[in-house]
Amino acid sequence: MSGAAVVIGASGAIGGALESALLEEGAHEKVWGFGRSRSGSDRLDLLDEASIAAAAARASAGPAPTLVLIATGLLHEGERMPERGFKDVDAEWMARSYAVNAIGPALVLKHFLPLLPKSGEPVVATLSARVGSIGDNSLGGWHGYRASKAALNMLVRNAAIEAKRQSPRAIVIGLHPGTVDSALSKPFQGSVAAGSLFAPDRAALQLLDVIEELKPKDSGKLFAWDGTEIPF
Repeated sequence: MSGAAVVIGASGAIGGALESALLEEGAHEKVWGFGRSRSGSDRLDLLDEASIAAAAARASAGPAPTLVLIATGLLHEGERMPERGFKDVDAEWMARSYAVNAIGPALVLKHFLPLLPKSGEPVVATLSARVGSIGDNSLGGWHGYRASKAALNMLVRNAAIEAKRQSPRAIVIGLHPGTVDSALSKPFQGSVAAGSLFAPDRAALQLLDVIEELKPKDSGKLFAWDGTEIPF
C-alpha cells in the first residue's frame, strides 16, 4: 500500500505502537503521527478542532492518505470511572465521554475524509470497543463509554456511506483491539483471562493484519482484533 499513513492518537499506547509498526513495515511513502502529548505541528487534541484541521492541512501537503487510523479513546480519568449503574450517571462525565469517544473522531472524519484518493482502496479505521455493540451487550453498565462507542459505530457507518461518494472503493471500519496493556485498561486488568491481555506492539500488528484483509464490502462494519465481525 503506497501513499501516506496517518495515525491520530500516536502519543497513546496503541497509537504509538501502530505508528512504529507502520514505520518498520515501510509500505507507505510517509507516516504521519499526531497526538495530544506531542509538540508543535504534531500536536492534535480531539477537543480542539483547529488542531485537527491543522493536522489535516499538513497531511494534505504530502502523498494522499491511503490509511487513516484513529487510535483514541477515554474510559476513565482521574477519579472518574465507568458507571456501574444509572445511579452513577453524571452529566459532565458522560458529556466528556461523548466528546472524546464520538465527537472528536467525527471531527477527524470531517477533516480527513476529503483527503482520501479517488482511486484504490483507502482505509479509515477507528478504535471502537466490543462493549459499544448494542447487539452484543448482555451485562449493562459503563453507560457513558458504551453509549459513546455505540455513537462512534454509527458515525463509522455514516462515514462509510459518505466516503464512497468520493472514493468508490474506500473502506471505513471500527476496530476492537481486545484488552491491551495500556493506561486505559490498567484498572481492569485483574479480571482479564490469561493470554487475553495484549502488549501494544502485538495489538498493533493484529489490527494491521485485520486491515490487510479488508475488502470494500467490509466498509461500515466493526471488527475484532482476530478479524471476526462484531454486530453494531
